Amino acid sequence: MSKSSFYLVIIFAVLIIIAGCTTTVEQEEISDQEAVEEIEEIEEKEQGNSDSKEFESGEGESGENESTSKDQLTEDNISEQEPKALYKVNETNWKVESLTESEKNIVLLTIDDAPDKYSTDMADTLNELGAGAIFFVNGHFIESEKGQADLKRIHDMGFEIGNHTMNHPNLKELSEEEQYREIVELNDLIEEVTGERPRFFRAPFGANTAYTESVVRDEGMILMNWTYGYDWEAEYMEKEALADIMVNTPLLTNGANILMHDREWTMEAIEDIVTGLKEKGYDIVEPREIKGLE
Repeated sequence: MSKSSFYLVIIFAVLIIIAGCTTTVEQEEISDQEAVEEIEEIEEKEQGNSDSKEFESGEGESGENESTSKDQLTEDNISEQEPKALYKVNETNWKVESLTESEKNIVLLTIDDAPDKYSTDMADTLNELGAGAIFFVNGHFIESEKGQADLKRIHDMGFEIGNHTMNHPNLKELSEEEQYREIVELNDLIEEVTGERPRFFRAPFGANTAYTESVVRDEGMILMNWTYGYDWEAEYMEKEALADIMVNTPLLTNGANILMHDREWTMEAIEDIVTGLKEKGYDIVEPREIKGLE
C-alpha cells in the first residue's frame, strides 16, 4: 500500500469515528430532551388531576367560593321564607304568647271580612305605620278580578292572609261536606291568587266544630279566635269612639288578639288605634313570626 493510500485509510477511519461520536451525542441529546418532555407531561397530568380533585371536593379556591356562595344563598332563602318563630297562639284563651323571655307587651292585629271595600286602604295605613296584621278573607270577595287584585296587593305588601270561609256561614249549621268545602275551596282559591296557602283559620262567629278543627289541622292551619273587638257594636261605629275603646278597654292586656273588620269606621280609626297601642307600650306582633303547626 502506498503512503497516500495509507493516509486516506487513516483519514477515513478518523472521519467514521468522529461521525459515530456525533451521532451518539445527538442521540443522547434527543434522549435527554425526550426525558425532560416526558417528565413535564407527567407533572402536567398530576397537576390536572389535583385541580380536578380540588374542584370536585370543593377544596380548591373556586370550589370554596362557589360552595360558600351556594350555602349563603340557601341560608338567605330560608331566612326570607321561614322567619324565626317568636310567638305562639294559646288555644285556650286565644292570646299570643312570646316564645322567648321578654318583658315586652305584645298584641296581634287581625282584620276579618277582607277584602271587601276598605282592606287595601287599611293595609296601606298599617304598612306606613310598620304594623303587621292578618287579613282573614271571605271567598265571595275574591271571586271577581278586582277582589283577587286587592287580595294579591295586600299579600304582596307582606301581610298574612287567613281563611275566614268561602261564604261566612255558621259552620255549626252545615254538614261535614259543606264545612269541608267552605274551608278547603277557599284555601285553593287563595293559593291560586297569592301562590301561598293560608296558615291561619278563623271561623265566622267563632263557631268551630270538631270536624272543622280536624279539617283545619289537616290543612296545616292554626286555629284562631280573638280576645276582644268592638267595631260591630252600634255605639262604636264611629272613628273616635272606636279608637278610644280599642286602646282603653280593660280587655287590652299582654298578648291580646284584637279583632277588627273591613268597615269604613274601622279604616278611619285604625291609625289612631295602632298609634294608641304603641303609646301604651305595646309591640305589634309580626304574624309571620307566629309558630306554625309541627
